[in-house]
Amino acid sequence: MIAYTPYIVLIALVVLILASTIRIMREYERAVVFTLGRFSGVKGPGLILLIPFVQQLVRVDLRTLVLDVPSQDVISRDNVSVKVNAVLYFRVIEADKAVIEVENFMAATSQLAQTTLRSVLGKHDLDEMLAERDKLNRDIQEILDHQTDAWGIKVANVEIKHVDIDESMVRAIARQAEAERNRRARIIDAEGEQQAAEKLVEAATSLARAPEAMQLRYLSTLQSIAGERNSTIVFPIPVDFLRQFTNAASLQNNSPGPGGVRDPK
Repeated sequence: MIAYTPYIVLIALVVLILASTIRIMREYERAVVFTLGRFSGVKGPGLILLIPFVQQLVRVDLRTLVLDVPSQDVISRDNVSVKVNAVLYFRVIEADKAVIEVENFMAATSQLAQTTLRSVLGKHDLDEMLAERDKLNRDIQEILDHQTDAWGIKVANVEIKHVDIDESMVRAIARQAEAERNRRARIIDAEGEQQAAEKLVEAATSLARAPEAMQLRYLSTLQSIAGERNSTIVFPIPVDFLRQFTNAASLQNNSPGPGGVRDPK
Protein backbone atom coordinates (compact mmCIF):
# COMPACT_ATOMS: atom_id res chain seq x y z
CA MET A 1 0.00 0.00 0.00
CA ILE A 2 2.88 2.34 0.76
CA ALA A 3 4.32 1.66 -2.71
CA TYR A 4 1.14 3.01 -4.35
CA THR A 5 1.01 6.24 -2.31
CA PRO A 6 3.15 8.34 -4.72
CA TYR A 7 0.89 7.32 -7.61
CA ILE A 8 -2.22 8.29 -5.69
CA VAL A 9 -0.75 11.68 -4.90
CA LEU A 10 0.28 12.13 -8.54
CA ILE A 11 -3.19 11.23 -9.78
CA ALA A 12 -4.80 13.61 -7.31
CA LEU A 13 -2.46 16.37 -8.43
CA VAL A 14 -3.30 15.72 -12.09
CA VAL A 15 -7.02 15.81 -11.35
CA LEU A 16 -6.62 19.08 -9.45
CA ILE A 17 -4.69 20.63 -12.33
CA LEU A 18 -7.28 19.50 -14.87
CA ALA A 19 -10.09 20.84 -12.69
CA SER A 20 -8.42 24.26 -12.56
CA THR A 21 -7.68 24.17 -16.28
CA ILE A 22 -10.99 23.10 -17.81
CA ARG A 23 -14.08 25.27 -17.33
CA ILE A 24 -17.45 25.08 -19.05
CA MET A 25 -19.60 28.17 -19.57
CA ARG A 26 -23.33 27.89 -20.17
CA GLU A 27 -25.04 29.73 -23.02
CA TYR A 28 -26.06 32.62 -20.77
CA GLU A 29 -22.66 32.87 -19.01
CA ARG A 30 -19.45 34.63 -19.91
CA ALA A 31 -15.98 34.29 -18.36
CA VAL A 32 -13.92 37.40 -17.72
CA VAL A 33 -10.36 36.05 -17.81
CA PHE A 34 -7.41 37.62 -15.98
CA THR A 35 -3.81 36.60 -16.68
CA LEU A 36 -1.52 37.40 -13.79
CA GLY A 37 -4.06 39.95 -12.67
CA ARG A 38 -4.41 41.67 -16.05
CA PHE A 39 -7.60 41.51 -18.10
CA SER A 40 -7.05 39.24 -21.07
CA GLY A 41 -10.51 38.86 -22.60
CA VAL A 42 -14.06 37.57 -22.33
CA LYS A 43 -14.62 33.93 -23.23
CA GLY A 44 -17.59 31.62 -23.55
CA PRO A 45 -19.93 29.97 -23.87
CA GLY A 46 -18.59 26.42 -24.12
CA LEU A 47 -15.30 24.86 -23.09
CA ILE A 48 -12.58 27.14 -21.75
CA LEU A 49 -8.97 26.14 -21.06
CA LEU A 50 -7.02 28.11 -18.50
CA ILE A 51 -3.37 28.10 -17.57
CA PRO A 52 -3.26 26.77 -13.99
CA PHE A 53 -2.15 29.26 -11.31
CA VAL A 54 -1.65 31.90 -14.00
CA GLN A 55 -5.14 32.66 -15.23
CA GLN A 56 -8.32 33.19 -13.23
CA LEU A 57 -11.86 33.85 -14.38
CA VAL A 58 -14.99 35.55 -13.07
CA ARG A 59 -18.38 34.21 -14.16
CA VAL A 60 -20.97 36.75 -15.26
CA ASP A 61 -24.64 35.97 -15.83
CA LEU A 62 -26.09 37.67 -18.91
CA ARG A 63 -29.73 36.88 -18.20
CA THR A 64 -32.22 39.57 -17.21
CA LEU A 65 -32.01 40.09 -13.47
CA VAL A 66 -34.86 41.24 -11.24
CA LEU A 67 -34.03 43.65 -8.43
CA ASP A 68 -36.60 44.59 -5.80
CA VAL A 69 -36.09 48.21 -4.76
CA PRO A 70 -36.92 48.52 -1.02
CA SER A 71 -39.66 50.90 0.12
CA GLN A 72 -38.43 54.50 0.12
CA ASP A 73 -39.72 57.49 2.09
CA VAL A 74 -40.51 60.18 -0.46
CA ILE A 75 -41.77 63.72 0.09
CA SER A 76 -43.69 64.89 -2.97
CA ARG A 77 -43.57 68.39 -4.40
CA ASP A 78 -46.80 69.27 -2.58
CA ASN A 79 -45.24 68.15 0.77
CA VAL A 80 -47.01 64.80 1.10
CA SER A 81 -45.03 61.97 2.72
CA VAL A 82 -45.45 58.60 0.99
CA LYS A 83 -43.67 55.25 0.87
CA VAL A 84 -42.83 53.96 -2.61
CA ASN A 85 -41.24 50.72 -3.72
CA ALA A 86 -40.43 49.47 -7.20
CA VAL A 87 -38.98 46.58 -9.18
CA LEU A 88 -36.07 46.89 -11.60
CA TYR A 89 -35.28 44.69 -14.62
CA PHE A 90 -31.77 44.86 -16.04
CA ARG A 91 -29.07 42.70 -17.60
CA VAL A 92 -25.32 42.77 -18.21
CA ILE A 93 -24.40 43.42 -21.84
CA GLU A 94 -20.65 43.96 -21.36
CA ALA A 95 -19.26 41.44 -18.89
CA ASP A 96 -15.80 43.01 -18.69
CA LYS A 97 -17.15 46.41 -17.60
CA ALA A 98 -19.50 44.82 -15.05
CA VAL A 99 -16.47 43.19 -13.37
CA ILE A 100 -13.78 45.82 -13.85
CA GLU A 101 -15.62 49.15 -13.58
CA VAL A 102 -17.61 48.42 -10.40
CA GLU A 103 -16.93 46.21 -7.40
CA ASN A 104 -20.43 44.73 -7.07
CA PHE A 105 -22.76 45.74 -9.86
CA MET A 106 -25.83 44.27 -8.12
CA ALA A 107 -25.34 46.35 -4.97
CA ALA A 108 -24.35 49.43 -6.97
CA THR A 109 -27.44 49.19 -9.18
CA SER A 110 -29.67 48.72 -6.14
CA GLN A 111 -28.33 51.80 -4.37
CA LEU A 112 -28.53 53.87 -7.53
CA ALA A 113 -32.14 52.79 -8.09
CA GLN A 114 -33.12 53.84 -4.56
CA THR A 115 -31.63 57.31 -4.83
CA THR A 116 -33.03 57.85 -8.32
CA LEU A 117 -36.50 56.77 -7.18
CA ARG A 118 -36.48 59.34 -4.38
CA SER A 119 -35.11 62.18 -6.51
CA VAL A 120 -37.49 61.67 -9.44
CA LEU A 121 -40.67 61.21 -7.40
CA GLY A 122 -39.81 64.18 -5.19
CA LYS A 123 -40.21 66.46 -8.21
CA HIS A 124 -43.86 65.48 -8.75
CA ASP A 125 -47.15 65.99 -6.93
CA LEU A 126 -49.04 63.16 -5.28
CA ASP A 127 -51.70 63.23 -8.00
CA GLU A 128 -49.01 62.71 -10.64
CA MET A 129 -47.56 59.76 -8.70
CA LEU A 130 -50.96 58.09 -8.67
CA ALA A 131 -52.12 58.95 -12.20
CA GLU A 132 -48.93 59.09 -14.29
CA ARG A 133 -46.99 55.99 -13.28
CA ASP A 134 -46.07 55.10 -16.84
CA LYS A 135 -44.37 58.45 -17.36
CA LEU A 136 -42.53 58.20 -14.03
CA ASN A 137 -41.41 54.66 -14.86
CA ARG A 138 -39.94 55.86 -18.16
CA ASP A 139 -38.16 58.78 -16.50
CA ILE A 140 -36.55 56.55 -13.86
CA GLN A 141 -35.61 53.93 -16.46
CA GLU A 142 -33.91 56.51 -18.70
CA ILE A 143 -31.89 57.97 -15.82
CA LEU A 144 -30.76 54.57 -14.55
CA ASP A 145 -29.92 53.33 -18.04
CA HIS A 146 -27.76 56.38 -18.68
CA GLN A 147 -25.88 56.13 -15.38
CA THR A 148 -25.28 52.36 -15.53
CA ASP A 149 -24.05 52.42 -19.13
CA ALA A 150 -20.46 52.83 -17.86
CA TRP A 151 -20.88 49.55 -15.94
CA GLY A 152 -21.97 47.61 -19.03
CA ILE A 153 -25.53 47.29 -17.72
CA LYS A 154 -28.75 47.81 -19.68
CA VAL A 155 -31.83 48.77 -17.64
CA ALA A 156 -34.79 47.26 -19.49
CA ASN A 157 -37.70 48.38 -17.34
CA VAL A 158 -38.70 49.99 -14.05
CA GLU A 159 -42.11 49.49 -12.46
CA ILE A 160 -43.45 51.35 -9.43
CA LYS A 161 -45.33 48.73 -7.40
CA HIS A 162 -46.91 50.50 -4.45
CA VAL A 163 -47.48 54.07 -3.30
CA ASP A 164 -48.46 53.86 0.37
CA ILE A 165 -50.23 56.94 1.74
CA ASP A 166 -50.98 57.84 5.34
CA GLU A 167 -54.55 57.13 6.51
CA SER A 168 -55.29 60.81 7.17
CA MET A 169 -54.17 61.67 3.66
CA VAL A 170 -56.43 58.93 2.24
CA ARG A 171 -59.42 60.57 3.94
CA ALA A 172 -58.39 63.98 2.63
CA ILE A 173 -58.15 62.58 -0.91
CA ALA A 174 -61.61 61.03 -0.53
CA ARG A 175 -63.06 64.39 0.55
CA GLN A 176 -61.36 66.10 -2.36
CA ALA A 177 -62.78 63.54 -4.80
CA GLU A 178 -66.28 64.01 -3.37
CA ALA A 179 -65.99 67.79 -3.68
CA GLU A 180 -64.85 67.40 -7.27
CA ARG A 181 -67.84 65.18 -8.07
CA ASN A 182 -70.22 67.73 -6.51
CA ARG A 183 -68.62 70.53 -8.50
CA ARG A 184 -69.05 68.62 -11.75
CA ALA A 185 -72.68 67.83 -10.89
CA ARG A 186 -73.45 71.51 -10.28
CA ILE A 187 -71.76 72.50 -13.53
CA ILE A 188 -73.80 69.92 -15.43
CA ASP A 189 -77.04 71.21 -13.82
CA ALA A 190 -76.12 74.80 -14.71
CA GLU A 191 -75.33 73.82 -18.32
CA GLY A 192 -78.68 72.02 -18.51
CA GLU A 193 -80.53 75.09 -17.25
CA GLN A 194 -78.69 77.27 -19.73
CA GLN A 195 -79.57 74.99 -22.65
CA ALA A 196 -83.21 74.81 -21.52
CA ALA A 197 -83.40 78.61 -21.31
CA GLU A 198 -81.95 78.95 -24.81
CA LYS A 199 -84.52 76.50 -26.15
CA LEU A 200 -87.35 78.40 -24.43
CA VAL A 201 -86.16 81.64 -26.01
CA GLU A 202 -86.12 79.97 -29.42
CA ALA A 203 -89.62 78.59 -28.86
CA ALA A 204 -90.96 82.01 -27.75
CA THR A 205 -89.41 83.64 -30.82
CA SER A 206 -91.04 81.07 -33.10
CA LEU A 207 -94.44 81.54 -31.44
CA ALA A 208 -94.15 85.31 -31.71
CA ARG A 209 -93.66 85.04 -35.48
CA ALA A 210 -96.84 82.96 -35.86
CA PRO A 211 -99.71 83.95 -33.52
CA GLU A 212 -101.77 81.00 -34.79
CA ALA A 213 -99.22 78.67 -33.26
CA MET A 214 -99.92 80.22 -29.88
CA GLN A 215 -103.60 79.40 -30.32
CA LEU A 216 -102.75 75.78 -31.06
CA ARG A 217 -100.48 75.72 -28.04
CA TYR A 218 -103.33 76.91 -25.81
CA LEU A 219 -105.63 74.22 -27.17
CA SER A 220 -102.97 71.56 -26.62
CA THR A 221 -102.49 72.72 -23.05
CA LEU A 222 -106.25 72.62 -22.45
CA GLN A 223 -106.40 69.07 -23.78
CA SER A 224 -103.59 68.01 -21.44
CA ILE A 225 -105.31 69.58 -18.44
CA ALA A 226 -108.66 68.06 -19.35
CA GLY A 227 -107.13 64.61 -19.40
CA GLU A 228 -106.25 64.90 -15.73
CA ARG A 229 -108.75 64.48 -12.88
CA ASN A 230 -109.02 68.10 -11.77
CA SER A 231 -112.08 69.74 -10.29
CA THR A 232 -111.21 73.16 -11.66
CA ILE A 233 -109.81 74.04 -15.05
CA VAL A 234 -108.34 77.46 -15.65
CA PHE A 235 -108.42 78.24 -19.36
CA PRO A 236 -106.02 81.02 -20.41
CA ILE A 237 -107.61 83.33 -22.97
CA PRO A 238 -105.19 84.60 -25.58
CA VAL A 239 -104.64 88.33 -25.63
CA ASP A 240 -105.19 88.44 -29.38
CA PHE A 241 -108.55 86.79 -28.89
CA LEU A 242 -109.61 89.47 -26.39
CA ARG A 243 -108.31 92.20 -28.64
CA GLN A 244 -110.72 91.10 -31.37
CA PHE A 245 -113.71 91.65 -29.04
CA THR A 246 -112.31 95.03 -27.98
CA ASN A 247 -111.93 96.16 -31.56
CA ALA A 248 -115.44 95.00 -32.43
CA ALA A 249 -116.93 96.95 -29.51
CA SER A 250 -115.04 100.08 -30.53
CA LEU A 251 -116.30 99.85 -34.08
CA GLN A 252 -119.86 99.46 -32.84
CA ASN A 253 -119.60 102.52 -30.59
CA ASN A 254 -118.14 104.64 -33.37
CA SER A 255 -120.64 103.58 -36.07
CA PRO A 256 -123.31 106.28 -37.06
CA GLY A 257 -126.85 105.72 -35.81
CA PRO A 258 -130.09 106.10 -37.81
CA GLY A 259 -130.01 109.14 -40.00
CA GLY A 260 -126.22 109.22 -40.04
CA VAL A 261 -125.88 110.49 -36.48
CA ARG A 262 -123.26 108.86 -34.24
CA ASP A 263 -124.29 107.47 -30.94
CA PRO A 264 -123.54 110.14 -28.34
CA LYS A 265 -122.05 107.48 -26.12
